[in-house]
Amino acid sequence: MDLFNIMGKVKEAQERLKVSQEKIGELRTEGESGAGMVKVVINGNRKLMRIEIDDSLMNDKEMVQDLTVAAVNNAIKNMDELIKTEMSKSMEGVLPNIPGLDLSQFLK
Repeated sequence: MDLFNIMGKVKEAQERLKVSQEKIGELRTEGESGAGMVKVVINGNRKLMRIEIDDSLMNDKEMVQDLTVAAVNNAIKNMDELIKTEMSKSMEGVLPNIPGLDLSQFLK
């Protein structure tokens, strides 16, 4: 590969990263805990968008707190997987497939 080809690939990768960042910001995913008694939705920027709490939990503050934390952590895990998938798709054909290369860290 010559230097101009490499530089072209870098520029293309940068452009694709920018587009991916916009797409990722629009992603939504749900996390739940307590067999669905607490559900949360976060977006691709890892911002909490919605919380749903089953009415039967409203008298147990500690349970609500614990289940909410678990649901948010579940949603974040789900979003991390969605972001990795989106990044892999966006960089397909631009960068070589390098095992362990995770570009999602550039989107945080």
